[in-house]
Order: sequence, then structure tokens, then C-alpha cells
Amino acid sequence: MSSLGFIATGAAQAAIEAHVPSLVAEKVASRIAAKDATVWVESARAEASVRLGWVDAPENSRALVPGILALRDELRAEGVNRIVLAGMGGSSLAPEVICATNDVELVVCDSTDPEMVAGILADRLATTALVVASKSGSTVETDSQRRVFEQAFNDAGLDAASRIIVVTDPGSPMDEASRKAGYRAVFNADPSVGGRYSALTAFGLVPAGLAGVDIEAFLDEAAAAAEFLAEDDEDNIALALGAAMAGTRPLRDKLIFADEGSGLAGFADWAEQLISESTGKEQTGVLPVVVEDRAPETISAAADFLQIRLVADTGLLTDEDIDAEAASVALSGALGAQMLLWEYATAVAGRLLGIDPFDQPDVEAAKVAARSLLEGTPESVPAAFTDGAIEVRASAGLLDGVDSLAGALAALVAAMPSNGYLGIHAYLDRRSDIELENIRPLLAAAANRPVTFGWGPRFLHSTGQFHKGGPRVGAYLQLTAESSMDLSIPERAFTFGELIAAQASGDAQVLADLGRPVLRLHLTDKEAGIRQLDKLAREMAQA
Repeated sequence: MSSLGFIATGAAQAAIEAHVPSLVAEKVASRIAAKDATVWVESARAEASVRLGWVDAPENSRALVPGILALRDELRAEGVNRIVLAGMGGSSLAPEVICATNDVELVVCDSTDPEMVAGILADRLATTALVVASKSGSTVETDSQRRVFEQAFNDAGLDAASRIIVVTDPGSPMDEASRKAGYRAVFNADPSVGGRYSALTAFGLVPAGLAGVDIEAFLDEAAAAAEFLAEDDEDNIALALGAAMAGTRPLRDKLIFADEGSGLAGFADWAEQLISESTGKEQTGVLPVVVEDRAPETISAAADFLQIRLVADTGLLTDEDIDAEAASVALSGALGAQMLLWEYATAVAGRLLGIDPFDQPDVEAAKVAARSLLEGTPESVPAAFTDGAIEVRASAGLLDGVDSLAGALAALVAAMPSNGYLGIHAYLDRRSDIELENIRPLLAAAANRPVTFGWGPRFLHSTGQFHKGGPRVGAYLQLTAESSMDLSIPERAFTFGELIAAQASGDAQVLADLGRPVLRLHLTDKEAGIRQLDKLAREMAQA
């Protein structure tokens, strides 16, 4: 019996009534479960035919459990009880949510910020094991993290090979290299599962299980929902959620995610990556906007908003808790069940949008730009002006007639169309600079439009696809800062500081080349710059 709960109102319910009967008649749910690639448009079928292994993951992944638990016990017997995960996007977001929801420590190293990486390296290295998670091993961030940890283990007199565990696709370059290097363990993931759909595979289970999560119970949660989600039935929540996400007319393409005590820590961040990377292409898609309790977006009746409420139990919601006229969906359920539900629903949304929900054609653009900058001699772009502790740069035309930070932010907000959104991209240490997230609701109030917040470079593997492939209605605020230190990468010609700078510059250039307004703020004194930006955002919100 599934633990899932679901309530839809307003335009969401109208979309369900309009689309679910035909989804049932066309047997969409059972065809997805049967891995039928013809569910999607013809251009999607080649990719879909090799990317549907996730539907069987609740059962197929059980074979991994004994090996994961045995390794966990071995490590603990050796005094190794701190698990660090080097991974990006789908390789890190799912295990982070699984562990946080179960109140289990997992240290996620998904940044190239030198201060963040150095801080993780400096903490309890003697009791640490590193999980390196990448389908191919070619992800520059993950490869760099592995290199610096391997050197740190060796420098500390520890056997690095015994402290490194790898999760990758069978036969990948990383698979072969890791076995040759004699790393502690290599777990192969199902190659027919894309990264963002991999929560219930080795990519989610290995780090979470080694950290101490009851991964068998997690799989049980998903398995309890699997049969229900595969049924061609008008009560199938996956069909209803997919219809609500992508079937409103006109399309409500901003999904406002608010957690109202669901108990699923960070779940919206995982869903953000799944949905935005799956649907944001061919200049269409739906954009998740992760917000705080009572954020400005949650009380807006904007015609392009769909409210997504993550609650503890939909059965406990009263009439006072539900606005029958609002375009809203409320959901509840155990974590494993919810993850499988959203994977099904996102696949259904891809069908309704007429796109391929399994590719990510625009993610590579920022990577190419960053590589080009690293391989050449980056041209120094002078600041248009400096205001306090902040150097200001921008895409062409944005700063015409502007000579202050306040004017620059006002110009960026004004550059958004009426159906637009503002994306904040912070290339800083998401552990120590967390107060930067406070500017998100302030700028949302000032702009009266939705604002997303992403830590760079991890958002490049998430909403980055939507920014480039989705509707071209975004405006972007990029934040970088002068670092107090840098960190070299063994056997690489660039440092972490140079890498994150290239990633920021490359992404800004790709967005500008698409004709989108980009405001780049470099904090020459990080602490002072954060205070200055926070003060200005508060003034704008109150104006």
C-alpha cells in the first residue's frame, strides 16, 4: 500500500481532469513501467530506450545492499566513520537528501570553491572515507576532488586506496582506472539510468548506506509505491502530478516549492534538478523555484505560478488549509515513494510537453566555455565600476547610464519580462557563506517575480540546463568573491580557484550569448560584500 498523499486544486485540478483520462486510455503509466520508449515524441525515443532502468530500481538495487552494508561494517571496525561524497548533480543531491532526512551525517563535496574543499579536507581526515560518484569519471569537479583527497590521504600517511570507494557505470574509463588503482571498492550502477533519475540506484544507495542510512527500508518505501505508480488508473498520483506540472493551459511554468513540515530535508533541491534538467529544453519546460516558508512567491496569484506544497500528511489538512481556487498541489509520503513518484511524474510531464525528458543538450555549453578559458589565457574583463566592496560587470547594454550597485540591480530586475524569473548564481562556499541565501526572498519581494538560488558550480548540473534550453525569460545575478586562499589540483595545470573562476565566466558568457541579461558582482572583500549586498536587498524589498 502506497504511503503517498495528493490534493490538487484550481488550475492544477483542471489540468488533471483534462489530461489524466487520455493518459489512462493510452496506458502511459504501464508503458513507462514496461520501458516503452514510444511514450515520448519520436525524437526522444532513441535516448528513452536506454534510460528507463530507473523504473525497476526499487527491486533491482536490492542486490547492492549486502555489499554496501558489509563495507560499512568493515570501515567502522577500522575507525572510519566519516563519509565524504565527491559528486555533482544527480550523483550528490539524492544521497544528500536521503541522509539529511534520516538525520545521518554525509559530507557532500560538490564544489570547486577552494575554501569549501579545503575546509572539508581539514576535518577528521584520519576517520574519513571518500566516495567518488560519476557515471564516466570525466566530470572535472569530481575528478579534481578525487585527486586532492588522494594526495591528502597519502600526505597524512594513510593508505589512500583503502579510503576511496567509487560508484560508476560498468566499463567506464573510471571503472577501469579505479580497479587498476586498487581502490577499496568499485560499485557499478545501472548504465540505463541517467544521473538525475538515479536516487534509487548505486549513486543514492552507496554513500547513504556507508553513512549509516537504513537503505533497505528506503527501497521498501519505493517498492510499496512502484506497483501503484505503474497502474493505468485515474487515481494514479504520478499521472495526476505530471498533468498538473505540464498540462495547465496556458502553462504555469514556475513551480513554487514550499516545504510545510514534510520531514523530507532538502527534497525540493533534489526535485529541482530532476524537473529543470528533464524539462528545460527546446525553449519550453517548467522551472522549480525552491522557497522558504511564507516566501513572497507563496502568496502570489501570478498566472504562471503553480504552488507545490510538501506536507507531512495530506490526510491531516483541513478545509482551512486548502484554498480550492488556488493553483496548488499538496503532497506527502515517505522519501523513497516520493522520489519514485516524481521520477514517474517528470517523465509524464515530458510527454505532455513534447520533449525528451532524458537528455540534457545544453549542459555541455558551460563546460566547453570553462575548458576554453582554462586551456587559454583568460582575458581580464575590467569592472564597469566598483561600489564599496563590489566590482560590477554585466552583459552588453545592461549598465548603460548606471554607476551604482543599486542602479545595477534595478536594471537587472527591469530587464526581466513580465513572465520572467531571476536566477542567483553564487560561486562561493555554500557551507560558510550560507547567509547569502537570505537575499533570495528579498529580491523576490523587490522584483515581484520568482527568484531561484543556486550554488555554483553545482547548479550547472541542475537548473543550468533550464537556463540555456528553457524559455528565454530569465535574468541572472552572478556572485563571485576574492578567496582568502587557493588549492592546487594534483597533476593539473589549474587550481581550484582558477577552475571555479573559469566556470563562472564561462557560464556567464554562454547566457549572454543567448541574449540574456547577466549582472556579475565580484566581492573584493567577501564579508563586507555580503553585508553590502544584504543591506541593499533589504532596502529594495522595503521600497
